[in-house]
Amino acid sequence: MIGRRRKTPVRGKPRSVPEVARLRILITEDNRDSADSLKTLLDALGYDGHIAYDGETAVRSAATLRPHVIIMDIGLPGINGYEAARQIRAQNLDAPPTIVALTGWGQHADRLKSADAGIDHHLVKPLDLAALRQILDSLPPPAAR
Repeated sequence: MIGRRRKTPVRGKPRSVPEVARLRILITEDNRDSADSLKTLLDALGYDGHIAYDGETAVRSAATLRPHVIIMDIGLPGINGYEAARQIRAQNLDAPPTIVALTGWGQHADRLKSADAGIDHHLVKPLDLAALRQILDSLPPPAAR
């Protein structure tokens, strides 16, 4: 087209998109493949996943990261998941996390120990994703916590 100039659209600053509040989830699992896979899955579902590979790291991370949810294996090296949950509860966080046991230990006595340690939910491996999603979906949005 002779004599006509193509108009270049004016580009301003990109519009700022507000950060969507996502549940911050701390996965505490000593099996690195399992922990990494669960983090990948939770991130793909829109959650903000973080990992601690042992109980001591989970306790420290709970204080600094302030997760909304902690998915906790029970059979961990060092301090086990029960003790890690007790220590996290003892931190008296302003917004205490929901703690979900995800463990191979599924006997009635194991569930009682979970409740005694301050664990809110007890799931048995392998992960039942629908059960975990039901727990996560029942929680208030992060902004309300």
